[in-house]
Amino acid sequence: MNLTALITLLIYALIIVGVGYWAARKSKSEEAFLLGNRELGPIVAGLAYAASSSSAWVLLGFSGFVYAVGISALWMVPGILIGYAAVWLFAGPVLRKASTQNGNLTLTDFLLEGSGRRTGQAIRAAASLMIAFCFAYYVASQFQGAGIALDGLFGTGLTGGVLIGAIVILAYTFFGGFLAVSIINTLQGMLIAVVAVVLPLLAFLAVGGLDGLLLAAGQQGSAEYHSTFFDISGGRTGWLATGFIVGLFATGFGALGQPHLTAWIMAIKDAKSRVIGAGVALVWGLAVYTGMAILGIAARVIIGPDVAAESVFFQLSELLLPSILSGIVIAATLSAIMSTVDSLLLVSGAALGHDLGVFRKLNINSVLGYRLGILLVCIAAAVVTVSFPATIFDRTLFAWIALGASFGPTVVVRAMGLKPAGLAVLLSIVLGFTFSLLFEFVLDAGPGGVWSRIIPWLFALLPFLLIKELKKHS
Repeated sequence: MNLTALITLLIYALIIVGVGYWAARKSKSEEAFLLGNRELGPIVAGLAYAASSSSAWVLLGFSGFVYAVGISALWMVPGILIGYAAVWLFAGPVLRKASTQNGNLTLTDFLLEGSGRRTGQAIRAAASLMIAFCFAYYVASQFQGAGIALDGLFGTGLTGGVLIGAIVILAYTFFGGFLAVSIINTLQGMLIAVVAVVLPLLAFLAVGGLDGLLLAAGQQGSAEYHSTFFDISGGRTGWLATGFIVGLFATGFGALGQPHLTAWIMAIKDAKSRVIGAGVALVWGLAVYTGMAILGIAARVIIGPDVAAESVFFQLSELLLPSILSGIVIAATLSAIMSTVDSLLLVSGAALGHDLGVFRKLNINSVLGYRLGILLVCIAAAVVTVSFPATIFDRTLFAWIALGASFGPTVVVRAMGLKPAGLAVLLSIVLGFTFSLLFEFVLDAGPGGVWSRIIPWLFALLPFLLIKELKKHS
């Protein structure tokens, strides 16, 4: 298995680095490097969006969450899918129109439209620093997944695995920009979908199909199973159950504030492609999240409740697949991780280079500045990964919630046809981010924490209600 995985990874690494160098020739301008000249078709945009929204989060994190918590974790899936639809179909028309008409290259450009010079500068600074901070955590979660996989295969240690994964990802993103990321994420999205269907199907058959799962559900009070595993509310009742369900469901709405996801909408070539792309992303999301939910439940039956949650994907790969295929699956997992990291790094480079203008002030060429920003965030994420232990699920969840609450309310207000005052946007960003930090580092709300999903959004929406300068688009 190790030899197969090594050969697969080497071939894969050569291909994606080659794509990066090829795309570098077509990524000379700012628009080309950050948005691929806004020429993406629906299949590429839909698959790349879906792959970059999930990665290690769904293959390792979500499957492990279902394995650890039980079927109550499934309340997250409809929220995720509705979040997909909201980005593409609700906010998508305004995002794409504004991007095309006003030359927006980043979500931050979109957020500060209509703001005065001083307020606009403050929004740029606040948004850029928040993106860099959150994406250092977000990228760290993906690096951790790469480190775990490489260490399990080749004994590299977590630090060695993180460094290897970071170097490969950096190589093609640094040079190829958005075009390279789009092509590679499309291929990775296809690969993830195949693995997320085939492996859960094998696991489902291994437990005896639906009859086997129902039998296990009937034994949930035994020593093998926690009594709450097959309970739809995880054993909670009343308001606690309601809060847990709402908290998981509301996770999906964080998609509205993710800069690396809105970039795919801004880059798509026309309105028809956007609608078709939405369908592609939703079908992918339904298949992959359903597959990982089945995998997590089946893993509880096959291997019991006492293994590390985020290792069940790898363990079932080794148990259910021939060694040669198991190596390919683990290589696919690493590709899934890369499919999020590359888009995160690209947006981070744009935040530091374009939005904050750090390198422009040093008279550094804009595209070179974006590349230096990518390098800085990549280094910071590697340091976070090895220095501050956390699960993949928790790291990703924090970044997702914080960015969603910081930028999502403004996107929603704009999508409703309203044009908020710059001060309202600035206050919304600051309040959403501040309360997200409070819940993450002080109150420790956890994956089912309803208030960590709702309160930051409520406070972030408050400035739009208090500042009476909302105007209809002309």
